[in-house]
Amino acid sequence: MIPMVNLKAQYAEIKDEIEQGLAETIEKCAFILGPNVQAFEQEAAQYLGLKHAIGVASGTDALHLALIAEGIEADDEVITTAFTFIATAEAIKYVGAKPVFVDIDPKTFNISPAAIEQAITPLTKAVMPVHLFGQPAEMAAIARICSRHNLKLIEDCCQSFGASINGKQTGAIGDAAGFSFFPSKNLGAFGDGGLVVTNSDESAAKIKKLRNHGSDVRYYHDVIGYNSRLDEMQAVVLRVKLKRIDQYNQARRRAAHLYSQLLADLPLTTPFEDGLGEHVYHQYTILSDRRDELLKALQAKQIGCAVYYPVPLHRQNVFKQECAGLRLPATEAVAANCLSLPVCPFLEDHLIREIAGVIREVLTV
Repeated sequence: MIPMVNLKAQYAEIKDEIEQGLAETIEKCAFILGPNVQAFEQEAAQYLGLKHAIGVASGTDALHLALIAEGIEADDEVITTAFTFIATAEAIKYVGAKPVFVDIDPKTFNISPAAIEQAITPLTKAVMPVHLFGQPAEMAAIARICSRHNLKLIEDCCQSFGASINGKQTGAIGDAAGFSFFPSKNLGAFGDGGLVVTNSDESAAKIKKLRNHGSDVRYYHDVIGYNSRLDEMQAVVLRVKLKRIDQYNQARRRAAHLYSQLLADLPLTTPFEDGLGEHVYHQYTILSDRRDELLKALQAKQIGCAVYYPVPLHRQNVFKQECAGLRLPATEAVAANCLSLPVCPFLEDHLIREIAGVIREVLTV
């Protein structure tokens, strides 16, 4: 069996360091907002080139709290992509705002700057691009649009830890950003976790208060907040992995480029790198009009594969009514043909060749 992400191999490499850190934490009994959370926040902020990094309970919470901190409220409009995990839109709905879905670039799968410009109305207050599958969105163009129209720019970096564009890390370009540490992510915890980042002292203070029941001082509460704190045990794991994130991402890129070489002559579309930033391949996603045949063939060989995402957000039942009549041709075409293959830092070349061989068998019949 070839898994989508080989977490066991990763754990074997860092097992001793993680277990030592966990044992020390248990011995100290400092479990909530303890020294490892504080250290991880400092280390992540330094890595990302930002003033503030605030650990929270999940990537979804990170996006939610970022929106609140940047003043997005009920009935505001937030322009975003329909080709993403639902958490992007959920966070917008949590604050009472309206997600306005626009189309993607069919090559990068990221939100189209031209589509953003066309969707702006007097109610638009923010843009939330997603650096999908680890490829940075066209942030220079998007930032110009936001500046011209006085819009907040909130990055969804849940799939892009370590990706950079024009010398800046994703998350360091907008007003605020949210990261996810779901176990399969490029920087993954041993459970849920998230991070909000910003250069704004005011926003950071708001987020710290919101994540901890609206409190700066214990048992004194200024606003209604949330219970959304990064767990100390998860911070231990993340600190160990953060030291290796560039190594891990480079291994993902190597695996992705080997795939692309092996599949280059087949009737399918391999991932496109636009050259504006460094893609870190949270997913390696191909396009094929024979997607379902490929899926079945890979599953028959016990090779992990998945469709991210089979139903774009504007076609989901939860949004169907408010998005009635909305057509997003590029999004819909990609959703109908996309297939993600195994990719992780521990995917060996011979396994990549085996996976490519199965695909070749299907497409050359």
